Amino acid sequence: MANPTMKGIEARTVETGRLRTRVLFSGADDGIPVLFLHGNLGAATWWEETMLRLPKGYRGIAPDQRGYGDADSEAKIDATRGLGDLADDAVDLLDHLAVKRAHVVGSSLGGSVLWHLVARAPHRLLSATLVAPGSPFGFGGTKDVVGTPCHPDFAGSGGGLINPDLVRRLMAGDRTTESPFSPRAALRMLVFGPGFIPDREDAFVNAALAMHLGDRDYPGDFVLSPHWPHIAPGVWGPNNALSPKYACPVAELIAAQPKANVLWIRGGKDLAVSDAAASDPGNLGRMGLLPGWPGAEVYPPQPMVGQTRHILDQYAQAGGKFAEVVLPDSGHVPFLDNPAAFDQAFHAHLMPAR
Repeated sequence: MANPTMKGIEARTVETGRLRTRVLFSGADDGIPVLFLHGNLGAATWWEETMLRLPKGYRGIAPDQRGYGDADSEAKIDATRGLGDLADDAVDLLDHLAVKRAHVVGSSLGGSVLWHLVARAPHRLLSATLVAPGSPFGFGGTKDVVGTPCHPDFAGSGGGLINPDLVRRLMAGDRTTESPFSPRAALRMLVFGPGFIPDREDAFVNAALAMHLGDRDYPGDFVLSPHWPHIAPGVWGPNNALSPKYACPVAELIAAQPKANVLWIRGGKDLAVSDAAASDPGNLGRMGLLPGWPGAEVYPPQPMVGQTRHILDQYAQAGGKFAEVVLPDSGHVPFLDNPAAFDQAFHAHLMPAR
């Protein structure tokens, strides 16, 4: 990736037993570790400002995850494991760096990776910070807060949902806004949110263009379905890994011990992850933008926020603790569009476990 790093950020190539990738570092080597996991259309680049704002005595660590940026292009995501490959990569990175426990922060897809870590590696967590995470039930194809599938084959989730024009423009390296499906336009609409363009927008566009592309990467493969919207998940890549067919084991998540304290922080104007997400087939069908919608009884918009709250409520009932912080005017990346308010909640969350 051609992206230069900000002053105070060090980039290294790190090779563990599972993955060779670029990892960004901030702070002193002996600082309390904070591991940052980026979202889809992203890379470690997205975390640089947040890493530089960490309180004194903390060490930021942010890898390009498998399938993104400067990660080994031969390393693929086996979607049948959900995001287990990325979760295992994170644990292996901590092992390689001789980090026994870390605060872990995951944004969007990175938040979905963190669900797996909370469920299956809770002993490695000092705390968990979920920033606009995907639902623990996955993206697309479920109809209620307990994650009931709309169809038995999970149609309406997986790699087939990604707009092919966006994929073509990613492959062509399009940096323009000439189409609503260019990477820059997609980031402005779904990620940054209306009215906010970050100072380092070009770096974030470069990170999107560095994603690994293809049927085994992004967007991944798919199969045809007799059920609306007639696309069901395949078995490769991050978007299939986000399907509820392969999603996080929620029962393990709720029962996990020890229980890390969880901060769930999100923007009130998030268009990417909400109870009416802009790219959710149920929402698109309801708005008449996806033909043949079978109606709300069969395929309603996925209540993503409601699902997350439902699972975290159960996590709390089983002995855990969580706090929900909503920044009303923020979009999908509150650590960029409202850094002061984000840091106030985030830094306070880090301190009790120090």
